[in-house]
Amino acid sequence: MRGSQDKGRTPSTDERGGGPPSVDLARSVAAYTDRFAPDGSFQPPSRTEREAIAQAVGLLLDGHREQAEQRLTEVDFALRTVVDSSSGRQFAEVYDRVDQGPSPRGWGRVFVDLEHPVRWSVQVPHPVADQDTELLGVRVLRGAPGGLLVIAGAHRKSGEGNAADVAHRRDTVFHAICAELVRRGVPGVQLHGFAEKSAPRYDVIASTGAGEDGLTAGRRLADALGDRDFAVCRAWARSCPLAGRDNVQGRASADAGVPFLHVEFAPGPRTDSRQTVRAADALAVVTRGWARSALAG
Repeated sequence: MRGSQDKGRTPSTDERGGGPPSVDLARSVAAYTDRFAPDGSFQPPSRTEREAIAQAVGLLLDGHREQAEQRLTEVDFALRTVVDSSSGRQFAEVYDRVDQGPSPRGWGRVFVDLEHPVRWSVQVPHPVADQDTELLGVRVLRGAPGGLLVIAGAHRKSGEGNAADVAHRRDTVFHAICAELVRRGVPGVQLHGFAEKSAPRYDVIASTGAGEDGLTAGRRLADALGDRDFAVCRAWARSCPLAGRDNVQGRASADAGVPFLHVEFAPGPRTDSRQTVRAADALAVVTRGWARSALAG
């Protein structure tokens, strides 16, 4: 266990008065996900609830912070500004107030770059279940300007059936947020993890999911990973396991013609610090490219 859930949660500006609190985003995320477990609680959101949160994220991206906060309040979510102590950059954190209590709903958390317009997203649908993908997600967020990190709020096996497996359901807060990003044409990279025995020849399985709009970015990522000594299975060029063709966020992106990458990592790139740095650097080649392309457009 990495500490209590509330460890790393500091009061908002409104709660204590003064400037935005300084936090280490990696520690904050680790503290948030610390009590995620297969037998954890998960409360399926209603359509009204998930749409309210997604709409609030959209309002925030459009610069309407007060309206976003009002919308979030309706579903007991909140918004605060934090300064990441590692990068020195300001991020908006969208979080569930209920997560602080004994029965969290498991709806997730979002971090939004406040210093640049959002041009890309990094998505973590299976935190803890896919070990340390949530921490890799933080590294990716730090790696390029204009990013948004969305993390699922529960272990994928929480709740009844596959209710919390957000990569395969459309009735979740996670999917509603990703769908809002797709509606805006924001490309995304989704991080997963696999056991070594699932693909023993590879360190990474890179895929464009259900579509091909991410092909240029996928090739760029695979090349960057190869340059950093990772063995990559390129799902657009050969048959690879775990290619994420049925991933619902990937399907939504394909339907809208928005670039999407589904990237599976073996344990090493997720848990070994030296490999993790190299993996994040390779992912930054893509996210920086997305940021530059958006600015050029």
